[in-house]
Amino acid sequence: MSELIRVEHLTKTYYLGEVQVPALKGVDLTIPAGECIAIMGASGSGKSTFMNILGCLDRPTQGKYFLEGKDVSGLSRDELAQIRNQKIGFVFQNFNLLGRTTALENVELPLYYRHNHSSRDRRRAAREALKTVGLRDREHHLPSQLSGGQQQRVAIARALVNQPSLILADEPTGNLDTRTSLEILDIFQRLNRESLITIILVTHEPDIARYAGRHVVFRDGKVIQDERIQPRQAADDLARLPILAEGELS
Repeated sequence: MSELIRVEHLTKTYYLGEVQVPALKGVDLTIPAGECIAIMGASGSGKSTFMNILGCLDRPTQGKYFLEGKDVSGLSRDELAQIRNQKIGFVFQNFNLLGRTTALENVELPLYYRHNHSSRDRRRAAREALKTVGLRDREHHLPSQLSGGQQQRVAIARALVNQPSLILADEPTGNLDTRTSLEILDIFQRLNRESLITIILVTHEPDIARYAGRHVVFRDGKVIQDERIQPRQAADDLARLPILAEGELS
């Protein structure tokens, strides 16, 4: 597999007045394209800071970050925004959907920053993304008319609509029940397997990390564990759960 991400001697220090707070302390890591990886660690371990740098939401204090072979660690704010829009999809624990906007319109939003997309192109791409996550028949629903699992599917569709190389998912099942969590994890696994999108799951839950094929564990700003495993298949585990009566699904 080709290399998607490489970080070299990555450090990040925050300043609270005259106090220095090191969040990352010389991280070296390579992530091949097409991998599904779980970034783990307790609160304050550095995993969220690392994710923010990978997502071009923050810059390292020192070190290099290469994305698809390009050093993005020193790019301007506008250049980082362009990278985020073209290369990276984000999925968050709280969905981050616009409440007064339909599912279809929420998914369309990233395409408004691409000037080569007509209104028809945006609508077509958004519908295709909703179809991918099984919500083609919910395109005109507002978030308040959708369950938590459906809202997260809309968020995944929004992350997909620009056909990114990388999806960063920050605690994507944190607000969901077991069955719905498995449904969301199954979507991520299918996207990784069939579309070869690199998936990075940021989680503090070992049960969620088992569905990724590689575990990278942070502690005190350093990587203390990096191992590949045979991931569990969410679809298989979902099939073993009892079938719920109509109205019991979240």
